[in-house]
Amino acid sequence: MTRSRTCEVCGAALITRPHGGRPARYCSNACRQRALRRRLAAQRAAPAAPPATSATTAHDRVPLSALDSFVGRRQELSRLRALLRGTRLLTLTGAGGVGKTRLALEFARGLPNRFARVDLVELDSLRDGTVLAQSVATALGVGERAGRTGVDGLVRAIGDTSRLLVLDNCEHLAEPCALLVASLLGRCPRLRILATSREALRVPGETVFRVGELSLPPADAGDDVAALLRADAVRLFVERASNRSPGFSLDRGNARPIAEICRRLDGLTLAVELAARHVGALAPSDILAGLDDQLSQLDLLADGSRTGPRRHRGLAAAVDWSHRLLDPAERAVFRRLAVLVGGFDVAAARSVCAGDGIGPGQVFRILCALEAKSLVVRLPGDAAPTRFRQLGTIRAYAMEQLRASGELPGTLRRALVWLTGLADRGRGDVFADQASSPLAAERDNLASVLACTTGQDDAARARLTLELARVHYQQEQPSAARALLTGPLGGAGAPAPGGEVPALAARVACQQADLDEALRRGEQAVARERMRHDPAGLANALDARAAARLCRGEFTEAVADLRECLDVVASLGTPEEIAWCTHHLAWALLQAGRAPEADALMARCLPVLREQAPWPRTAAALHTAGAVRLALGHLESAERLFTEVLRITPGTSFHSLYPVEGLALVAAESGDPQRALRLYEASARARHRLDTEPEVPWRRTMEQAADRARKLLSPAAREAAVAGARGLHGERLVAYALRARRGADEGSRLTARESMVVELVREGLTNRQIAEQLRLSVHTVATHLDKVRDKLGLRSRTQIALWAADENRKLWFRDIRHAAPES
Repeated sequence: MTRSRTCEVCGAALITRPHGGRPARYCSNACRQRALRRRLAAQRAAPAAPPATSATTAHDRVPLSALDSFVGRRQELSRLRALLRGTRLLTLTGAGGVGKTRLALEFARGLPNRFARVDLVELDSLRDGTVLAQSVATALGVGERAGRTGVDGLVRAIGDTSRLLVLDNCEHLAEPCALLVASLLGRCPRLRILATSREALRVPGETVFRVGELSLPPADAGDDVAALLRADAVRLFVERASNRSPGFSLDRGNARPIAEICRRLDGLTLAVELAARHVGALAPSDILAGLDDQLSQLDLLADGSRTGPRRHRGLAAAVDWSHRLLDPAERAVFRRLAVLVGGFDVAAARSVCAGDGIGPGQVFRILCALEAKSLVVRLPGDAAPTRFRQLGTIRAYAMEQLRASGELPGTLRRALVWLTGLADRGRGDVFADQASSPLAAERDNLASVLACTTGQDDAARARLTLELARVHYQQEQPSAARALLTGPLGGAGAPAPGGEVPALAARVACQQADLDEALRRGEQAVARERMRHDPAGLANALDARAAARLCRGEFTEAVADLRECLDVVASLGTPEEIAWCTHHLAWALLQAGRAPEADALMARCLPVLREQAPWPRTAAALHTAGAVRLALGHLESAERLFTEVLRITPGTSFHSLYPVEGLALVAAESGDPQRALRLYEASARARHRLDTEPEVPWRRTMEQAADRARKLLSPAAREAAVAGARGLHGERLVAYALRARRGADEGSRLTARESMVVELVREGLTNRQIAEQLRLSVHTVATHLDKVRDKLGLRSRTQIALWAADENRKLWFRDIRHAAPES
């Protein structure tokens, strides 16, 4: 008796005898070698250690692994690798659901590490092509600075780095995408773009690769299992079905209906996967019968597709058939979720979908059922709460169902009420513009619902439009914020008599370096709030005007505004807001040259912010306190405060650059000009990459300290500091800055022999040269270096040399070098 297995590479049948031993996995040595090459390529593509920063780690914005297997398309992957070497724009085209996105992601994951970075930008939730560049910038974490908007900001961030940008789902924005791509490729010489679209972008130099359907079994294959498994569509169906129903396999009893299912679905990836998910609940013959019954139903992609209708009928049949298998309550939730274009958590689904026969308690169970049927997907990541989304084609189908049911207006009203409830969570915060918006995660949903509810509840719409502008401001997209503040909220009929809108507009203008507009809007905000006699509104307006005056260098006037602001806030009895305003006043006093008074204020407010405020506010206050102590000459306490900021601030955030610069100033004042210059240069490089600038007084202080450090150093030392800064970025930069205070402790952890090896590495010797000088074997030197890396948390010889190059360690090393050798 024998049992049938299939080759893991090509799907050919394998015959395994029942006499034991390890079963065969491949049909030939050629397939075994191909499998080995794939494993080696996967190991090369995987990062050797956790990524350091989002700004420098390749593939950090592309999911590193998928939850299910990738089936077939080996020839396509090989062809794409060859094509990308000869083109800067490679566009994957094909029908909706054919698998363009999955193929693009699999291709991007398998690329060698010749790109400094690989970024994925999903465009399926974007509907307005005029904000395409801003949306791409947001997805890449690129903020706008000093009036640079859209394309200019992207070009500045990308520069001349070797980078691959994956633009997914371009077809509904073909012309704006073409213009953006042409501009980026023309101005960023080492950028490559991989796009997915149902049609070519028609940009000069574009290489178009049509993604075809998965291979289908030949018509005469009958029930030959081995022949059927050579078809990618059949292998995909069997793979997904076995995930849904463990133990499922292809055999002569189900071979014919499965092959026919794949043919009827034209080998479209999404359609095959959806059909396979029903295995376990239905037999393959029943799935086939259901597909046959649905071919005359709504064509999901008929309106928007420019490809042949046959594949669309197959996709529509699969989606419609999956929809018909739902019970009435599941169908209702499924179609109502279509209004949440930006994804959703369970609470959002309850708020939007409950009602008209669906109880709130039912929604969670139904959501889980939809996820199990692949009509809703869970977003990757462990962040709480868990978020879900409908895939673009499925959401389009659900929206058609929602319109046909007549429930669209009611669902949008519930969405409006839900978003208003989220906005209400931020009520009572005096400085709402500077607090984390509860609507930040729902930006796309907020924009979509506002666009679809014209004419409904104008007061609620105005409130939510202001919240959307705040989100754009907090995400460093001032152009989008300004468009809302001068458009829907700034028109003649705008229902916003208070100072919230001009106060936010003043802050946005500061972000854009439009200083005259910032002061004008700040004055307008204060004037409006004085007429309303609203203490909280007046405090916010005064703070906004003070921010404008600080940007303009009008420090005395800013201090006056913030003193009045503090008096107003003190009457409201909110300790955190009082402390936050006190911190602002201390910063203004520092800029005005009144450091002792600022120091007294920080002593009052910092304990409150440490205990009650979220980390961004705490980090800002700690930095101010450190700057004040530095100005007073208290270097040790300043260093402790800057170090505390680094420990609570994400290393990938531009907020971490301020304490790094503070530690550079401490080093400069402590007589360590090489360390000061290295930190300054590394921070300047990071600011250039992030396109962010510090406040003018802080920048001038840093530049003056760096100039003094350069004058104190020899040309060789200056060159070494600048060279060392090139390797410091993200978490490495933070780690280097933090090690300043514990260098002696780290050094004491090394043995005498390890210290001698480190010193010779600093001098530039190779392992062989070190071995000859210390009369050791090369292997022993390598072992010592491995132990040094483990003890110091360093990864390369360059980092070891940089660590050893600090002036405060050189004398210690000189003493160690003459110590007795180890036994």
